[in-house]
Amino acid sequence: MEYDAAKLDEIVLALLYLNVSTTARAWKGFDWDSLDRLRSRGLISNPKSKAKSVELTEEGARLAEESFRRHFGMSNREHG
Repeated sequence: MEYDAAKLDEIVLALLYLNVSTTARAWKGFDWDSLDRLRSRGLISNPKSKAKSVELTEEGARLAEESFRRHFGMSNREHG
């Protein structure tokens, strides 16, 4: 199936934000091609290391949070 790689990368980045610990590290169980593209954009550390997680760069963490809020955040109306 063909897909929009840029949209996939944005969602993967948002899901990395969901996984982030206080050290800006997230488990790397996502599409390898997407992780490679995010690394080439300077948003995460090398996903092909032996570590089970990747580190988000400062810009990567900022964009991850923005993407997460855009795609998965609830508006005030939805809170009830």
